[in-house]
Amino acid sequence: MKIRSKLMLQFASIFALLLVLFSLVVYYFTSLYRQDDFYKRILRRAEVAARHVLEADEVGEANRRQNLIEFYHELPYEAVRIYNSGGDLVFAHGEGDLGVSPATLERIRRQGSMEYDNDVRQVVGMRYLDDGHEFVVLASSIDAYSLRKLQNLKIILIVGFLGSMVVVVLAGWVFAKQALRPITKVVSEVEKISASDLHLRLSNADGKDELSHLAQIFNKMLDRLEQSFEMQSTFVSNASHELRTPLTTMIGELEVALMKPREPEEYQRVLQSTLEDARLLTELSNGLLQIAQASIDPSKVKLSLLRFDELVWMARDQALKRQPKARIDIDFASFPDDENRLMVRGNEALLLIAVVNVLENALKFSPNGQVAMGQIEVQKYDVVLRVQDRGLGIAPEDLKHVFVPFFRAENVRNITGHGIGLPLTERILKLHKGSIAVHSQINKGTEVTISLPQAYLTVPA
Repeated sequence: MKIRSKLMLQFASIFALLLVLFSLVVYYFTSLYRQDDFYKRILRRAEVAARHVLEADEVGEANRRQNLIEFYHELPYEAVRIYNSGGDLVFAHGEGDLGVSPATLERIRRQGSMEYDNDVRQVVGMRYLDDGHEFVVLASSIDAYSLRKLQNLKIILIVGFLGSMVVVVLAGWVFAKQALRPITKVVSEVEKISASDLHLRLSNADGKDELSHLAQIFNKMLDRLEQSFEMQSTFVSNASHELRTPLTTMIGELEVALMKPREPEEYQRVLQSTLEDARLLTELSNGLLQIAQASIDPSKVKLSLLRFDELVWMARDQALKRQPKARIDIDFASFPDDENRLMVRGNEALLLIAVVNVLENALKFSPNGQVAMGQIEVQKYDVVLRVQDRGLGIAPEDLKHVFVPFFRAENVRNITGHGIGLPLTERILKLHKGSIAVHSQINKGTEVTISLPQAYLTVPA
């Protein structure tokens, strides 16, 4: 069932329930009031009948005449019965069955008065004393006029209920359509979005209601998807180029070597060149493998307590072993009084790869002399390493792609590399709930900031 139909049915059901309860309450209390009011009128008639019959010889002519006048102001279908203490009928007026039995008379004598229904007839019985004698007076009538009014009220309530339900169903259908119009608009806009139209956004994202909030969240998701698709496209393009280059070189060298017999020295040169290209492919494969390992479930990575400064010095030593002529200066911006604030929780091997990648990048893109500057800083909740170089820098349009595997900026394509270091570092830091940021200016250099949470501090939510 569609939401529109559900809303209409729910709206109509709630209204119908309220209307039925209201109608029942109105009918019940109207009937109750009519019954009580008519019992009081019958009781007055019983008193008038008792005075007219039993006190006729005890009052004056004027009172007797007045009692007679009041007695003949009868109710519709009125019937009066008077019984003496022996249960004998001493007076009867009007036709109708009052449902009188000895038990009924005895109960009236005992209680003093009694009200009951006999079919549609309402009966009131009362004990009456006259000259020391006890009588039971019963008066009865049918409230035909009020019963007809009550029947008309029932018809009015039923017809009103049915008519109201027709109006409510139609109004509920229109109301549901109006309420769901923003959702219908969102659905139509979402249907237009495909892999080739990820730049499209939902238009109802400027309001303060729940649908606007949903549109905002959906638009943010589209931003992430568009960025992911763009990164994937860039990754495929750059990875294809990086992998194709050594393969093309290897195939070309081998084909030339096989075109005609060569001297042993020429074969040795070809084999040496092919070996270098094979090592290049191995490095690329290892890089891809490391990126895959850094993307695994964080719960499967074994963590331990590490001193961040010692980790940085170990990474510095490894980087200098690979480039003995380089220089890396590391210093503390502020050494904490509590050395526990230098502790981080992480996997030593993975974090070592991340820091080494950053240091080697700084050396690779530094000018002659290969000098990189590193600074360790302890902040409120994090331990931070800033690494600076004075190299070529990265253009703003290239800066947003530095974490895409195999991406390389246009101004550094002549420098050996594969574009794997920073993407791998970013994924390793994400596994450790850390972060990495890159700031760069053309011809002024680049600063890479690594941040990891301190192990003994809990960051407030």
